[in-house]
Amino acid sequence: MAVGARLALAGWLLVLSAPGWAAKKVDLDYHVRLLPQSDQAEVRLTLADGAAVRSLDFDLGTHGDYSDFKADGQWQPGTAKASAAQRGVWRPASGKASLSYRVRISHSLKKDSFDSRMTPHWALLRGDALVPAAKLDQQDGIELVSRLEFELPAGWKSVETAWPRIGKNRFRIDNPARLFDRPTGWMLAGALGSRRTRLGETEVTVASPQGQGMRRMDVLTLLTFVWPQIQATFPRHPNKLLIVGAADPMWRGSLAGHDSLFLHSRLPLVSESGTSPLLREVIQAFARINDSERSDWIGEGLAEYYAIELMRRAGGMSDERYQALEARLAKSGQGVGSLRGEQVDAPVVARAVLLLQELDREIRLKTRNKRSLDDVTRAVMRLERVSTKEFIQLSETVLDGSSKVLDSDLLR
Repeated sequence: MAVGARLALAGWLLVLSAPGWAAKKVDLDYHVRLLPQSDQAEVRLTLADGAAVRSLDFDLGTHGDYSDFKADGQWQPGTAKASAAQRGVWRPASGKASLSYRVRISHSLKKDSFDSRMTPHWALLRGDALVPAAKLDQQDGIELVSRLEFELPAGWKSVETAWPRIGKNRFRIDNPARLFDRPTGWMLAGALGSRRTRLGETEVTVASPQGQGMRRMDVLTLLTFVWPQIQATFPRHPNKLLIVGAADPMWRGSLAGHDSLFLHSRLPLVSESGTSPLLREVIQAFARINDSERSDWIGEGLAEYYAIELMRRAGGMSDERYQALEARLAKSGQGVGSLRGEQVDAPVVARAVLLLQELDREIRLKTRNKRSLDDVTRAVMRLERVSTKEFIQLSETVLDGSSKVLDSDLLR
């Protein structure tokens, strides 16, 4: 074969082997109609080509929130035990195929305390509930292109999500870490008040229903003050960060979601103890640390550690206040014998923060200030999940030797 022909063939083979060359793009559209009169949302999933997907196996939870399923193709309800999560499997028909259902929005953690809520004027919820998690079985060479559109009740002005906006009430859903793109994270719709700014590479929006007492400018001011330290510490910067809030009877707490977080509007941005619920959840959203093997102390401990540490680095905490905070943490975690567990409480988190502070000092001392806990955290962020054993291994790699701090009964 002539040299020119071989070069042409090699170029053609290179094109054929390029990533995404054989991928067939198939639209997956989510349509959500909010129905405040029944405290529900009507959700419709539409595949442009149902033959591209063999099945979607949904985890419908244990609360009975989902109902009125209608499908093009086959819908098979699960037969799980009453105490276990219910499931449902959709096998789409060929051609254009849809699955529709209704989902209850308001959900209370206890009497008069809601973690999602719909009123006649607004709705605050997590998209994770709109479209439940599912196992996707699709044909080879298929790439689903997902979009989300809201149909709002009369008088409702706008909707906010953490996803890129591609129209008035439309958003592009694209999560490279998951095969099944679904609209996760906090969402807010209705008569809203919002403030926006750009911090570094991130568009930050603070939104709440009107009349809920959300201190939107205070939130933006604190974030603007600390943001340079957040950027310097965490290599992963979301394109968009949504912060939503509301007053009672919403749950009096804070919680991170996909590139978003909820903050009760009456919570202090910096508590009397010196910690910041806002910064803790922002760090959770940035770091996205998932724990395994009874190691929740890692993600929770690092979030609280950096909520304190980055405030101090930014100049928002004097040495005296920092020492007083350490003393309070020591008192709170005094009786903790182990950090291990599936869920951790405040004393465990306090003791975990103290351990992480000790580890940071150990790393800085042994490496002559060339390395720190920041290097361990960045390594942890690269893992899909992290166990206590893996955390110790990463720390000792940074130390280039064993750690006296981590050789502790607290981690056994």
